[in-house]
Amino acid sequence: MRWYGFGKMQTLPPLTPRTALFLDFDGTLVDIAPRPEEVIVSAVVITTLQRLHAQLEGALAIVSGRELAGIDSFLTPLILPAAGAHGGQLRQADGSMTVIDPPDLFLVSRAAGRLTVMHPNLLLENKTGSVALHYRQAPELETLCLETLTDAVCRSPGTELLRGKFVFEVKAAGVSKGGAITAFMARQPFAGRVPLFAGDDLTDEDGFAAVQQLGGHGLKVGDGPTQARSRCASPAELRNWLAQAAATLTQGAPA
Repeated sequence: MRWYGFGKMQTLPPLTPRTALFLDFDGTLVDIAPRPEEVIVSAVVITTLQRLHAQLEGALAIVSGRELAGIDSFLTPLILPAAGAHGGQLRQADGSMTVIDPPDLFLVSRAAGRLTVMHPNLLLENKTGSVALHYRQAPELETLCLETLTDAVCRSPGTELLRGKFVFEVKAAGVSKGGAITAFMARQPFAGRVPLFAGDDLTDEDGFAAVQQLGGHGLKVGDGPTQARSRCASPAELRNWLAQAAATLTQGAPA
């Protein structure tokens, strides 16, 4: 991976009426909270997304590790095209759904659950298609969490381990945000547009690769190594950029 220092990054990429916009959720569109259910989505963010969705003729999608039901609950009343569970759930603009059958996660969930009993500061999320073990409140347990889940993955065919910010997640092998973005780009209203994906985490790197291979833009939120060619400092800066873009597009910015 290449790391671009803030002084060496190009300016934020343009958002035009011909953009296909893809946004990660936690740490990108919203600030990370101590617990996943505690994130805050302001009315301003909902309004901005609503305007951009209309201005881009529907070519705006959320691409997240969260499941679709969770994404929808935070963005109500919006029901946007979205990829949940790192691409394991895909809802196209026309409402059609593709859901990857999850692997057997029993051994993973059991191993992670035993850790949370011994270390209450750990947080276990049993999702439909994955198991996430958060250690934000106990960073000293990173190695133990990694070793425990790596062993469980080795005994669970069809699974793979994802590393995120203070979280390890086990999901179906081969499912990725990059694959979800590629699937979106094959269909309207995304097809033929210039893709832009904003994300903050290691789990977003294949999304950056996908959009840049398609001639688009990867936008890293925050610090850390990345292959994205653009960067902004924080979710707050990204939200401001999106709001400004929505205002510019309203004024009829050229493609």
